Formats: sequence, structure tokens, C-alpha cells
Amino acid sequence: MLSYRHAFHAGNHADVLKHFIQIQLLDYMGQKDAPYMYIDTHAGAGLYSLDTGYAAKNAEYENGIAKLWERKDLPPALAQYVDLIKELNPSGKLRYYPGSPYCAERVMRLEDRLRLFELHPSDVKILQENVRKREMHLAEQGIKARGKRVLLMAGDGFEGIKALLPPQQRRALVLIDPPYEDKRDYKYVRDMLADSLQRFPSGTYAVWYPVLQRQESRELARKLSQLPVDTWLNVTLSISQPMPDGFGLHSSGMFIINPPWVLEAMLKEVMPYLVKVLGNDSEAKFTIESGQGAAPIGRKPVRK
Repeated sequence: MLSYRHAFHAGNHADVLKHFIQIQLLDYMGQKDAPYMYIDTHAGAGLYSLDTGYAAKNAEYENGIAKLWERKDLPPALAQYVDLIKELNPSGKLRYYPGSPYCAERVMRLEDRLRLFELHPSDVKILQENVRKREMHLAEQGIKARGKRVLLMAGDGFEGIKALLPPQQRRALVLIDPPYEDKRDYKYVRDMLADSLQRFPSGTYAVWYPVLQRQESRELARKLSQLPVDTWLNVTLSISQPMPDGFGLHSSGMFIINPPWVLEAMLKEVMPYLVKVLGNDSEAKFTIESGQGAAPIGRKPVRK
């Protein structure tokens, strides 16, 4: 299905959860000298205008990044995320919001590699132009990476990822963020991860998903926790109770396979703050779960 455009939802509470965790995962990857690869299976357009077009129609960012924009008491992990967005808005007014490719490119080093998949033809063109402008900007500063640092592939990330695993670097973060408009996406996520873990079991995989009433959404985290992995972490953020008609996104989650050991402690610090600032009613809450999955073939589960 090609009707979904992420611009409608740019900067909302789900983006806050997804992107601040993404930045922390990338920052952790960069603490080691060895280069790594970032793979984005559903990259979107990469950059969104909040005061025009799709994003301005519902202004979902007002229940997300806008509530953090002027805060002076941000926890360090959220401050890093907001500072990145402020670099994109040098006037001080919140006009533009970055997608996951932009967040990744700003955090990653020249020696690291970005591989971006996008299926929607309109978003592919916008992403190509955004990548081109960024490469030209770096070139004007005399900064040039060796080899192809950013590679955009117009196609299905669920299938395309197979050609990239295992990565040459033997280190990778994979972000999986499909639209979920088609309920088959839930199965595709699970099947893709099962295949990817066979190809590259030591990678870090981060799955964003909506928390909805539909059965496929409610069961996704449980099914992912049963995959053959050493460790996993699941965090959800709800900003309000569900609407009576079942429409609207009030809650979302991030399921991380092979998370860094410091991530859970950081989330326990940040999530209460997000509930306080982004919550719209008494039903606002967060959850954090972690554990071991089924033991990979030939390996024993890691014990804490």
C-alpha cells in the first residue's frame, strides 16, 4: 500500500519516542572505534516541514516535539535529541522536523555507512534530493567520506535487507518502521527479523510499532520476544486513553533486540519525564520490559 505519508504524523509523540531512542542507539554504536552500518527499512522522506503541507493539516507535532521545544529541564538523552532538531531550526522557531535518516546522518561518523530503503515514489524523490543537498553541503566544507557513505534504494526494505546482512563491518543497527496500514506488516516484521537473525544474529534491531486495539498490534511484542535472541527490551509510551471510536494513535512502542546494556537504565530515567510532559490525561503511562528470547541455535541464553 502506497497511501501512507509519514509527513501527516511528523514530530508527534510516537516520533519523539522513536527518534530519541534511535539517537541513543547510534551514539552507543559510535563509542567503539570500529565503523558500523545503519539500515533503515522504511526511511520516508527524511525531512518534514511542520508549518506547510501534510504536517500542518493535523499538527500532530503539537502533542510531541512542540511540548519539549522550550523545556529547560530535559534529561540528557532528550536534550541530545532536541538539540539535534534545534540545529535544523537555527531561527529558534520550530519549522522543520527530521526523519530517521536525518537523525542518523547527523549522529554517525564519516566512516560509518547508511543504507536507506523507501518504497513510496514521491518520498523516494524527496529523500534523494535531501541526501544530495547534504552531500553538497559537506563537499563545500571540504568533507568527503571514502566510498559511498549514504546509499538510497527505491524498494521494499523487508526484502532488500537480505542483500546487506551480514554487513562487511560486522556491526549494524537496523531500524524497522513500516506504516502498519496493511495488517500484514506485523507478520512481515516478524518474518524479516527471523530471517535477519539467521544472517546476522549479533546486530541490534529496533522496531517501532503502534499500540492499537487490533490483535496483530497487541501480539507483536510477544511474538518478537520469542525470536532466537540473547536479550530484548520493549518500551511503550501512552499519552492518553484510547478514543471511544478506536481511531487515533495514543500509544506506541519500541522493541529492541540486542540492546546496549545501558539503555534500560536510561529509559527508566526518561520515560517518567515524557509521561509528565506529553501526557494528556490520567491514563498517560509507560511500560518497560526486558528479557531473553529463545536461545539461538548452538548458543545458550545470556544470564543477567
